[in-house]
Amino acid sequence: MFDPSDKPRMFGLPPGADFPAALVRGLLVRFAGKPPEALAQVQLIVNTRRMARRIRDLFDTGPALLLPAIRLVTDMGDHADLATMDPPVSPLRRRLEISQLVAKLLDSQPDLAPRASLYDLSDSLASLLDEMQGEGVGPDAIRQLDVSDQSGHWARAQQFLGIVQHFFDGAGDAPDREARQRRVIESLVAGWRAEPPAHPVIVAGSTGSRGTTRFLMDAVARLPQGAIVVPGFDFDMRPRAWADLNDALLAEDHPQFRFRLLMRDLGLEPDDILPWSDSPAPCPARNALVSLALRPAPVTDQWLSEGPQLRQLDDAMANVTLVEAPSLRAEAMAIAMRLRQAAEDGITAALITPDRMLTRQVTAALDRWNILPDDSAGQPLNLSPPGRFLRHVAALFQRKLTSEALITLLSHPLTHSGADRGLHLRLSRELELHIRQNGPPFPTGPDLLSWADRQKQTEARDWAEWVTACFTDKPMPGEVPLSERLTAHLDLAARIAQGSKGEGSGILWQEKAGREALALVEMLTREAGYGGAMDASDYADLFGAILSGVEVRDRDAPHPHILIWGTLEARVQGADLVILGGLNEGSWPEMPGPDPWLNRKMRHDAGLLLPERRIGLSAHDFQQAIAAQEVWLTRSIRSDDAQTVASRWVNRMVNLLDGLPDQGGPEVLKAMRARGDSWLEKVVQLETPARVPPALRPSPRPPVAARPMQLSVTEIKRLIRDPYAIYARHVLGLRPINSLMQAPDALLRGIVTHDILEAFVKSLTDAPEKLTQDDLMQLTETVLAENVPWPDIRVLWKARIARAADWIVTSEKARRAQALPIAFERKGAAELSGLGFTLTVKADRIDRDATGALHIYDYKTGALPSQDEQKFFDKQLLLEAALATRGAFKDIAPAPVAKAAYIGVGSIRKEQPAPLGDEPPEKVWKELVALISAYLQADQGYTARRAMLKESDTGDYDLLARFGEWDATQDATPEDLS
Repeated sequence: MFDPSDKPRMFGLPPGADFPAALVRGLLVRFAGKPPEALAQVQLIVNTRRMARRIRDLFDTGPALLLPAIRLVTDMGDHADLATMDPPVSPLRRRLEISQLVAKLLDSQPDLAPRASLYDLSDSLASLLDEMQGEGVGPDAIRQLDVSDQSGHWARAQQFLGIVQHFFDGAGDAPDREARQRRVIESLVAGWRAEPPAHPVIVAGSTGSRGTTRFLMDAVARLPQGAIVVPGFDFDMRPRAWADLNDALLAEDHPQFRFRLLMRDLGLEPDDILPWSDSPAPCPARNALVSLALRPAPVTDQWLSEGPQLRQLDDAMANVTLVEAPSLRAEAMAIAMRLRQAAEDGITAALITPDRMLTRQVTAALDRWNILPDDSAGQPLNLSPPGRFLRHVAALFQRKLTSEALITLLSHPLTHSGADRGLHLRLSRELELHIRQNGPPFPTGPDLLSWADRQKQTEARDWAEWVTACFTDKPMPGEVPLSERLTAHLDLAARIAQGSKGEGSGILWQEKAGREALALVEMLTREAGYGGAMDASDYADLFGAILSGVEVRDRDAPHPHILIWGTLEARVQGADLVILGGLNEGSWPEMPGPDPWLNRKMRHDAGLLLPERRIGLSAHDFQQAIAAQEVWLTRSIRSDDAQTVASRWVNRMVNLLDGLPDQGGPEVLKAMRARGDSWLEKVVQLETPARVPPALRPSPRPPVAARPMQLSVTEIKRLIRDPYAIYARHVLGLRPINSLMQAPDALLRGIVTHDILEAFVKSLTDAPEKLTQDDLMQLTETVLAENVPWPDIRVLWKARIARAADWIVTSEKARRAQALPIAFERKGAAELSGLGFTLTVKADRIDRDATGALHIYDYKTGALPSQDEQKFFDKQLLLEAALATRGAFKDIAPAPVAKAAYIGVGSIRKEQPAPLGDEPPEKVWKELVALISAYLQADQGYTARRAMLKESDTGDYDLLARFGEWDATQDATPEDLS
């Protein structure tokens, strides 16, 4: 196949060339006219399965041929002569082992690192171990580094690195995947050197970024019939530019740096690299421009000498569009609109970006046109339905069951999926409404069974028993072996997925995501013995991290020509339109993660990869992708309310074009931006909503027969201040839905404080000697323990009562000197004669003095209403006094009211009396009759926010009234309803 040569063979294909297609074309040209079996003798080694599939697909298009043997670099250990080599240990097992060693080190020396960093440190050490084995660097090479100018951090790092030594010393242990791959390649190369193969061997598609692969490529290139074919080789770079790539510390982030390493190892110069085929680049002029723009930063002065030699800039960039969007949303919308246009035109279009947030937004935008892109990345398993379900179940073992956790899991589509899911959904809905209305925030078995006994469905009891058995009392404190935790986790997950009837696991392990999850937990089950013991929190973190490392691609009928690729997929595919999205620093290229072990110089001296390697690979992907026939470059100027920095590659291209006025560079750049701005204008048009006139301030007037004929004294204040709330609640029958997770808010604090004071005063009826601070605080602890399930909140609220205890006892003595309690939480009602309207009441506390007069009290933890507020708006106590004089309270005869007051026990501790002198009961009752009479007239509307205390006050029905589209300065608009 190849003519004899005294030099290793290295071929290249230019950026923009469809590498698999050009590779196949080159093979067919070389074997044209040769016997059919000649091509079958070729051993073709590629670096990804995607590459192998694409090559087979290209051969399958015809004509009929005997295909070459296509192998993966990672499958070279399948040869019969290598079968005796131990199989590699699974990465999961190695991770568990490293985690155990790191945990022991942290337990023995807690000052080394916080316990929360256990798995991050373990992952980082596992990655370092893989890299050391792949690059052929032993622990001694790191231990012998000169760190005389480094900080004391190195001493601590050495203790962690000692863990890695364990896996290099264990000669009898199964090797890691990278270590075995290194041994396989070394054994294979040794065999080739002893007896070189006579058939052609070609390594194609790899850039040689990893040491083991580069070692293989070096050996293949030196075989008598061996060659390497690299993608995206820059034939436009001059020898001087190649020479600038010799220093890794300065040029590691250059797209051609890895090829320079290969050439240096092989003793080749740029002129020795020949094109593999005659397939031209889609746009050679653009390749030349990009090549110059991406020169290493220290030598960008070459722009001055080589820039004026560039020609045909307008042709080079005619099919390049630069979109500089004001926001990430605008960028996503512009991309989606262009992809939609491509779908209508019937061309293949691909979005290439490592920014998954951008791809999600583009996918969501395309959904409005019913276009489902073919996303090669798929979805992380931890975000799939089985992944979320399993993580929710794992959380049950960590902490006490909350209402939020219970309803979240009951509502999951995989829960109770084995049988009678309709019944399950109905009961779950009823339970959720009950919990929202009545609590408790931490449901227990007795709570659930008590609720079930009050339901009409006969199946509710069995269902509640299943919920109790599966969800309550599940925490597993302390450290438990991983195998036991995993077994308990999976058993419980199966019971919850199956449901209250039958056996099995429902549909948990079905569909693509379920099968992937099952394979992962089976692997974890096999390796669990190496995980040691851990608590529930560590287990949940470990399980979630393992799930997040797997992606599942399970899309239904995606569009065949609208594609979303990661940079890896883009290396082996071709498209008519290529959109490079998210071109901002930190996104593309991604910044290297922090290395807790070795800095750049230490990595370089040890022979490990520099952090900039990933940037260099991204740069190579960019150089190949931008060479496509039609290209979009997109970025957002702002993201997350912060200014962004354009990707270094975009920056260099813009600066280079801007600095070439003689060749029309600024005009070319302006045209690129103009094409992008035209699409952004379309986005603005698409996103601009049609103007809708704002809503008017409502004042509905329902039929008199539909209006409420009974209100409580506390609702009279609402009728005065916000009549619309009365209309929504009593005419429309709407009730605000409480939060699923009851919070220790001001409302609950008021209820609990009220219960404490009521219980305290009641206890004094039979034991007046208990009117002491000690008895009050003892009772406070009891009530808080029964009603406040949050330990920290109990302490806080107890402290509040303790600060007010002295005043509560002192003021209570004064009140008891005037009158003694005769009723607590006493209900009452009275009808307004001639109107058919009933006013109801429930008084906190009623006392009676020696003259028979009544004293009415109401406990308040919030702000106390002033005298003027009580006169005009907050008439609760005044109305209670009027009701008391009419004998409206049950078992309390009509009597004069000598006193009515709010007892403030919040931040302000005082009694706030009602203005009974200025507002006697008869006057108050007369005003109430007038108020209710007005609202029983057909022409009286229930005006929204009629007289709120403050403009900032919120109501339960403000959203329904569309408050915000109008304000308090706008007159109400009556609306007659039927």
